[in-house]
Amino acid sequence: MKYLVQLSFCLSLLLLMQCKNEVPPEVNKSIAKIKQTYAPDKRVACFSVDPHYENGKLLLSGASNIQEAVDALVTDLSHQGIKFENQINILPDKALGSNHYGVVRLSVANIRSDAKHSGELATQAMMGTPLKVYKQEDNWYWVQTPDGYISWLDEGGFQLMNEHDFQRWMAASKGVYLPDFGFAYQEADVNSPITTDLLAGNIFKLNNKEEDFTEVEFPDGRTAFVPSNEIMEFQSWVTSRDPNVSTIIQTAKRFMGRPYLWGGTSGKGVDCSGFTKTVFFLNGIQLPRDASQQVHVGKEVETDTTLVNLAAGDLLFFGRKATAEKKEKITHVALYLGNGQIIHSAGIVKIESLRRRDVNFAEDRLKTFVRAKRPFNSIGKNGITKLMDVPFYSIANH
Repeated sequence: MKYLVQLSFCLSLLLLMQCKNEVPPEVNKSIAKIKQTYAPDKRVACFSVDPHYENGKLLLSGASNIQEAVDALVTDLSHQGIKFENQINILPDKALGSNHYGVVRLSVANIRSDAKHSGELATQAMMGTPLKVYKQEDNWYWVQTPDGYISWLDEGGFQLMNEHDFQRWMAASKGVYLPDFGFAYQEADVNSPITTDLLAGNIFKLNNKEEDFTEVEFPDGRTAFVPSNEIMEFQSWVTSRDPNVSTIIQTAKRFMGRPYLWGGTSGKGVDCSGFTKTVFFLNGIQLPRDASQQVHVGKEVETDTTLVNLAAGDLLFFGRKATAEKKEKITHVALYLGNGQIIHSAGIVKIESLRRRDVNFAEDRLKTFVRAKRPFNSIGKNGITKLMDVPFYSIANH
């Protein structure tokens, strides 16, 4: 009897709130619970649900790229006996038609937090990067990169494709550009007009080899010529990557002096996590985009101010250690070189020391050192993903 009275009271309260067009707290609690389960990081997942009343009816509007999350919400609310109408838009948006894919067409494309050129630079993607496309606003598209990052890219930065064209592009024979910087030419002659600049890690379609040059094709259909000794066939490249401490450090030092660029992940400029991400990418490894995400991959290294347990190749993270009042906050990442030395992007890519006796000692870094993770005993697990195992890139391996 007591249970029936409580149930009757709850139902009466829900009806009263609905009459007043107030969203029941159970609805918001359910939305928050599902979001925390399926999309806790808005940088890599979308679950934006707006519960509201319209003409006396509870509507759920918004958008999500996770069907399972929407299904879980519907099930949870239904089990609670809450009546509603589900109007949540499952991405990709139907307005895109069949064009749910894209491939970056520039040597490096700027991907922004807002659908405008003045928007914050969230990240970058290099030529040949495959994209999921979720929705469009004017000349901007909400895209997701292979590392999961979701932000806005203007139409000039990539080639929009349907699934058939995308699969055909991914299955085509492709090459990877090897030098740090270079160009593709209109003819098989370095003195001919330039078609585009190129960066290490750019990926393009291989057409015909003509003596010392190879004709290549970009995602938008443009063709050009690149010196053959500057290209490696993609499958050979990705399967021959041997990521170890030596190769990672060697690649990292190639970036010495490159400028710091907030959101940068290319040879033209890198932020701290863009630097580590790009260095590992060039060695066939995909890391998460941001330092606050990279800190969750690899194997934890027990550390203290002596640095005795650190090994060359470790990723070092900086910021604020957790206290009783505040959570840990990671704001910076560097690559450990050994003997107290780190290489990182801060102003420029440079080498500094965490040892007080060294002339390049960086006291602010030592004071804010939080933790270290070891990637080299976790390749293929613990979030350290081989590029050949990333679903989008693996298509090109078949």
